[in-house]
Amino acid sequence: MSEQQHQQPQVPVEVVLSVLTVPVLGGLIGARSLQQSLIDLGEASEELFRGDRLPILHFQQQKELTSSSH
Repeated sequence: MSEQQHQQPQVPVEVVLSVLTVPVLGGLIGARSLQQSLIDLGEASEELFRGDRLPILHFQQQKELTSSSH
């Protein structure tokens, strides 16, 4: 009799699979959405740092550097 008291009821595999299917599919959809959001964020940040929006930096040429040191 003590064995029957400690034995847990068996849950069919089909029930476990059907219960776990929704969270797994939700996780996959959420991961895909997160991936697309990160791609969009990367493209937006790339637009911020495009070359035509940055100031033009005037570097001294090598000739100017050698002539100014003499």
